[in-house]
Amino acid sequence: MPELPVPAVPQPAAPPSPAPAPTSAPSSPSTPARLDQAATLGLNALVLQVRPAADALYAGALEPWSEFLSGRQGRAPRGGDPLALWVGEAHRRGLELHAWFNPFRARAAGAASPPDPAHVSRRRPAWVRPYGRQLWMDPGEPEAAEHTLAVIEDVARRYDIDGVHVDDYFYPYPVPGPDGADLPFPDEPAWQRYRAAGGRLARADWRRDNVDRFVQALDARVHALRPTLRLSISPFGIGRPSLRPPGIEGFSQYDGLYADVERWCAEGWFDALLPQLYWPIDAPAQAFEVLADHWLAHNPHGRHVWPGLYADRVGKGARPWPAEEILAQVAALRRRPGCSGHCHFSLSVLAEDRSGLAGRWHFDAPPGDQARLPRLGAERIVASAVDALGIEGPRSGSPG
Repeated sequence: MPELPVPAVPQPAAPPSPAPAPTSAPSSPSTPARLDQAATLGLNALVLQVRPAADALYAGALEPWSEFLSGRQGRAPRGGDPLALWVGEAHRRGLELHAWFNPFRARAAGAASPPDPAHVSRRRPAWVRPYGRQLWMDPGEPEAAEHTLAVIEDVARRYDIDGVHVDDYFYPYPVPGPDGADLPFPDEPAWQRYRAAGGRLARADWRRDNVDRFVQALDARVHALRPTLRLSISPFGIGRPSLRPPGIEGFSQYDGLYADVERWCAEGWFDALLPQLYWPIDAPAQAFEVLADHWLAHNPHGRHVWPGLYADRVGKGARPWPAEEILAQVAALRRRPGCSGHCHFSLSVLAEDRSGLAGRWHFDAPPGDQARLPRLGAERIVASAVDALGIEGPRSGSPG
């Protein structure tokens, strides 16, 4: 399977590159070894990508198999159902398994195989918009949003996952056109129907309302289905411009992705927030500790806050980070009583022990004897990622 690009750390005024799908088949022979290592390191949860682009890294009832498993979308992989394997093997080791969904991306820029006839772009083309080199399910199409909700409910119903995770891709990151200006997202059909039905919101507010409705519905339906299932969201790490701390600059997800994350915090529409703080601790315009404090301060319902750290930069790329960068960030978060953990993109850096990070990793996380954590339990949890994400605290169960 080809190696996929790693997202670059965003510069002050630009968003990160799209997050990659898994770089290896989730059911590869390395699965037990990676899970053993996660347990040995004291991690207590894994966040596993299961839906990169309206496709399935599991035996999907509503969407076709992902090409990342077999090289061709719609073709079943050898060796059975990867998600069933990961869930079972994680639980045997006392680890939680959270399923990670990309809510609206329909085709990644680097897709190699043609869309399967069962793919949404073939079955429901009216929901899908081309944007840049990608295809995107339009959040303004109510049936498209309902489809994503149904996909997530299907997984939560059929698999013994411990959590549902969605990332920062609601509306797409802006793509510049030939003149350098951002290309408009082509949602004219949905916008015109909204206006014809008497809608009065400005277009940007309407888009944010579409995303708000999706997040609110996801929170309600996940917990109606399984009250103890945890919902987590990993938004871009910089908040609404009017609410930013002094000196913080950079891309506005409020205006670019139409994600009003501070409102979600005010409403309590999740169990855990994982803001992507993907900058060095001393970045002046994206000061790590200032941003962490911002999200901790916008948490009136006392939800978990597990900042996302860019561990994958350690020992990698043209400007690699030293292991000390991530260790300093973890130490900074541990000094904050309101921060109940941290999440790492990705597990690869630990599996490869780049710059000796794994050897210096320490979690005070002895196996616990408690059952699955309640929705807002006081216990702290650590999530790590399988070519995905990471967090800290006692594990949610004893190894089996």
